[in-house]
Amino acid sequence: MLSRLKSAQSPQRLSLAGKATMIACLIAVSTAGLPQMAQADNLGKPSIVSGYVARLVTKLMQSDHLSKHPLDDQISQRAFDLFAKSLDPMKVYFMQSDIDEFSISRTELDDQLKRGEFSTAFAMFRRFLERIDQRTAQAVELIEQDHDFTIKEEMITDPDLLTYAKSEEDSREMWRKRIKYSLLVLENDDDEEEEKNAKSIDETPEDEGEGVGVEDLNETTNESTDVASADDDDEVTTGEVKPYEKKNPKELLRKRYESFARRMHQTNAEELIEIYVSAITNAYDPHTSYMSSKSYEDFRIMLGLELEGIGATLSITDDGYTVIKSIVPGGACDTQGGIFPEDKIVAVGQGNPDGTKVSKKLYSKHGGEMIDVVNWKLSDVVAMIRGKAGTVVRLAVISEGKEEVHTVSISREKIKLEDSAAKGAVFEEGVRPDGTPQKIGVIDLPSFYADMSGKMGGRRTTVDVKRILDDFTAQNVDAVVLDLRRNGGGSLREAIDLTGLFIDQGTVVQVKDSYGKVTQYEDEMPGLSWSKPVIVLTSKFSASASEILAGALQDYGRGIIVGDEQTHGKGTVQSLLDLNRVVAPIRNPPNTYGALKITMQQFYRPNGDSTQKRGVVADIVLPSLSARMDVGETDLDYAVEFDRIGEAPHDMFRLTSAQIKQQLNERSQQRVDLSDEFTKRKRQIKNYVEQKALKRVSLNQEEFMARRKELSAEKEDRKTFEEQVNKKTIERDYYLDEVLKITNDYIGLLPANG
Repeated sequence: MLSRLKSAQSPQRLSLAGKATMIACLIAVSTAGLPQMAQADNLGKPSIVSGYVARLVTKLMQSDHLSKHPLDDQISQRAFDLFAKSLDPMKVYFMQSDIDEFSISRTELDDQLKRGEFSTAFAMFRRFLERIDQRTAQAVELIEQDHDFTIKEEMITDPDLLTYAKSEEDSREMWRKRIKYSLLVLENDDDEEEEKNAKSIDETPEDEGEGVGVEDLNETTNESTDVASADDDDEVTTGEVKPYEKKNPKELLRKRYESFARRMHQTNAEELIEIYVSAITNAYDPHTSYMSSKSYEDFRIMLGLELEGIGATLSITDDGYTVIKSIVPGGACDTQGGIFPEDKIVAVGQGNPDGTKVSKKLYSKHGGEMIDVVNWKLSDVVAMIRGKAGTVVRLAVISEGKEEVHTVSISREKIKLEDSAAKGAVFEEGVRPDGTPQKIGVIDLPSFYADMSGKMGGRRTTVDVKRILDDFTAQNVDAVVLDLRRNGGGSLREAIDLTGLFIDQGTVVQVKDSYGKVTQYEDEMPGLSWSKPVIVLTSKFSASASEILAGALQDYGRGIIVGDEQTHGKGTVQSLLDLNRVVAPIRNPPNTYGALKITMQQFYRPNGDSTQKRGVVADIVLPSLSARMDVGETDLDYAVEFDRIGEAPHDMFRLTSAQIKQQLNERSQQRVDLSDEFTKRKRQIKNYVEQKALKRVSLNQEEFMARRKELSAEKEDRKTFEEQVNKKTIERDYYLDEVLKITNDYIGLLPANG
């Protein structure tokens, strides 16, 4: 069982993107009276192997998936909606009549898959290609028209409110508004902001440590990590290139739509089947997906290489942007800064603006100028970003909640273990009864790592944290703050062993499999490495293994949880099934059938509560922007529901009574209410929530620019948040100050012998 649980990583928002994502453009259009831009497609027909894959996936989903849900009409209806959304998420290509026509098969996808058939998938995709050709022709015509930006009108931006066009007139009007919005955005790119945010790569040290940059196994086909072989490239110097600048908006839009059309026509049968089968598996839960033989081969090659890149996991948004979903601790984005979760990548360029530190391989293919990548396939964008360590990639990005574009230069590098390892620092806060300064130790833990390869001496999280705790003991530290705000998970074994440093044996986590069997994983080492008070600092980014540790300490009454209202809520475990070995259980069978990543187990706390969806609820909540971001498990379609099992035997330290929590909350709330910094943060959160709640955007230029100016006034607030999230050292700021004050209060409220 532990072999299946070796990784408990943070999930990211799921998209049906995969290696061959069908991403719809921002624009829809009617086509009456216009020439068509028909192109030959590369689709072909399903192979015999594909039919066998379909039947094999059918069997495994019903026998091995955690839910044991049959492949029935309910799954079929969900899959139909997910597949249509994966092709046309903004509902701008298909007509309502198309959806009505194909809805006849809405409850037949399960039966087709059982028979190894893909008739509905291929029919829908060929219709999709027809609509792309029609609407691209219409777009080219409408882009060249004059648009009146003085008219007061709005465009719907909330995907849940969008509907398919019922007529050619509806489609044309929808398209006109989206063209107008795109032109507004492109015409008003903030060049000054771009220049100010352009990051000089010379500020970053070139000598990076050894490490590995591998994407999370749990998210193989739906997202990608920008990693590359260390041996496939050279660094060159080219002529000076222009910085990212506003191009002719009409020309840029035209190229986007025409490029998108070409890419969709290059889709082959294997790529389409990967998306379609994943739509069906995603109807069970958002982390179960199919990997084609080509995707699986790419994944296996990647695991065997020494990998390099910018250290970020990417995915595709509904509106065609490649988005930063997570930052790999110790990777380039983490150590160099400037790139943050939810940033949208607009364009990619190779090397510094002066032509230095350029990837020879990528320059020969793409040149050095910034290339617009909106509506590109995820795999193509990743291929432009990954490259040899020491070379530079420039990313033009739009930060979440903003509209202006700014450029960041990132030097590709190997992940440096030192930057993702546990760090400790000691601060003075309050006084002891004898009048001496009270000491509080803070441990920053970005991930639960366990290198067993021998390359780094088998470095482990638990060993590193114990060494820090021993140092704290030597310094006579009075309490510990364990900061898991950036910790997306990692080794389950390390989470269990690390929890054991704070408890004296007992169950840390329970795991239930698809057959209902519950296994309890315990801290088997007697004794505690730290017996004094503990505060655990969490956020919505704290996931999987982080939630196991935080939940266990909360259940044992061992420490106080402080931070966002709740953690991420990732409480399921996925296994990667090599379908080739299922078919032919021999050593190294040929890769013919691909692989299935399937949810087979679920985590539960010692008290029997699952961490799924609910996460770990904080005892004391502090205002935070991350708590309002749509990055949790509850934001995903068809996520496994929260449930409970029986409570496991475990001790109670009785250090976290309801009375203590109430007093800590009251004192903290009083300080937060009087804090200028927290007042500023709460204002920023309010503006952010209001911005997210907007369902429409004005297409009047004056109103559009006024809104942009209002958003620009919040840039310093966002900068402060970014600095906090990407802090490389443990330093006091207003947030940590409050945590230290809470810790000081906690020490004072405990019995003298507690």
